[in-house]
Amino acid sequence: MQFLNSIWLFAITAISIPVIIHLWNIKPGKTLKVGSIALITEAAQKSSRSFKLNDVLLFLVRCILLIVVALLLAVPIYRKYQSLSTVKGWVIIPKESLKETYNKFKPVIDSLSKSGYEFHFFEGKFSKFDLNKALNDTAKDRRAEVKNYWNLLSILNKQLPETMPVYLFTPNQSRYFSGSKPSVSLNLHWQTYTPADSVTQWIKSAWFTNSNAIKVVEGNSKPSGTYFTNYIIKSEGDPKSPFTVDVNQGKLAINLKNTKQKSTLIDTTALKIAIYTDVYKADAGYLKAALLAVGNFALRKISIQQYADPSQIKAGNSWIFWLSDKPIDAATVKKTGQIFSYEPGKIANKSSWIKTGGAYTISRQEQPAALYKLISTDLNKVPNPIWVDGFGNPVLIQEAHSYHFYSHFNPTWNDLVWSDNFPKLLLNLILYSTDSKEDILKNRTVIDHQQLMPNIISSSHRADYKLVEETDLSRYCWLLSAIIFFVERWLAHKNKPVLKHD
Repeated sequence: MQFLNSIWLFAITAISIPVIIHLWNIKPGKTLKVGSIALITEAAQKSSRSFKLNDVLLFLVRCILLIVVALLLAVPIYRKYQSLSTVKGWVIIPKESLKETYNKFKPVIDSLSKSGYEFHFFEGKFSKFDLNKALNDTAKDRRAEVKNYWNLLSILNKQLPETMPVYLFTPNQSRYFSGSKPSVSLNLHWQTYTPADSVTQWIKSAWFTNSNAIKVVEGNSKPSGTYFTNYIIKSEGDPKSPFTVDVNQGKLAINLKNTKQKSTLIDTTALKIAIYTDVYKADAGYLKAALLAVGNFALRKISIQQYADPSQIKAGNSWIFWLSDKPIDAATVKKTGQIFSYEPGKIANKSSWIKTGGAYTISRQEQPAALYKLISTDLNKVPNPIWVDGFGNPVLIQEAHSYHFYSHFNPTWNDLVWSDNFPKLLLNLILYSTDSKEDILKNRTVIDHQQLMPNIISSSHRADYKLVEETDLSRYCWLLSAIIFFVERWLAHKNKPVLKHD
């Protein structure tokens, strides 16, 4: 048995508390009946103390309770080692889509089951499960969580040797893949499928225009891709509109007709954008002009403020464009929801172009902008490139709600500011970006099998490699501590002296 938080084992020293309580026992005085107290002189009062254990059983129970609580805080884990000779292979299936996946590959999975393969869930701990019991489980599938399959494969690669056959069955939707493709040394057989719910619609956002109409951005996703459709609902109403407008907690909300989706609040405020720059004032001018074009095209109320002092930036911004080589401070980060910043570093001269249609492909409708200068960076340390150059070097990357730009909005760096696509790119970035949790959950775009397959490499795993099966003992500690607590309360109440009244 091992402990994940072994430092909590020091809490066992808390058993000194019941030891002190039980040893420091003050005996009550005895009553002596006499006929008269006339001849008894006054004497000094004396207290009698005896360092002696009373209620030994109660004392032991309290000590055991403290020990069990300390073990619980230390998170006990039981590790069982298995030899490779006893395991023929693994079948791995996502828990949230177990039944659908089984129905898609029933003949293959049944054949592997008869051959003696073990079944494990495709999750961080790769828990072992009984296939028949799991299929008969009527509990509702958890579909609100989207795991990163590439990250899970990297974890699995550290647990299994390359000689172990692994059959992986998963959906093939792109929402399960992000970041860089991993390199693993697994004997991997990966089969994928397109889930049944492969088409979805939702309302991404809605806002009031300057003419008091409502503009709605509807998201549509299917296996071939995700796209957005714009609708204008006039103030006098449109009976042919596919939406319903109602009041939700005193605020206007909109929803798709004949659906049970949660209503989307209609934004009545202006989109607040702050631009900070120190020496790149010309860059701010190009950016501001493009943002105004975005507002006019999208019929979106946009408030743009330019600052030369970061301390003057007001809170509550939707976006901050940080056009400076200085690092953005923590106080400024708290004033916005999204940040677009210049990435400082060594400048390298380039003769390439900017690909904004994705990290690996150029859209046929995209007109790539020429690239002249780029901030050098290590490709292995860059996650989620959104824009890249012709050699795959990152130009724009995303980390959560921060976007890092490895070039500048300036003609000496690239021709992006002269491109007709510049306002469109900003439009997609600030209004139609698909990085929100809801957009990721709704995404039904599929990915090609060759794209999702990791890079298979050879590795020198030891011949005596043993599989480790971990069992969390916390639930048993909880149960044991509850039982001991009730026993302690019962003993304490039982040994409590009863007061007699004359």
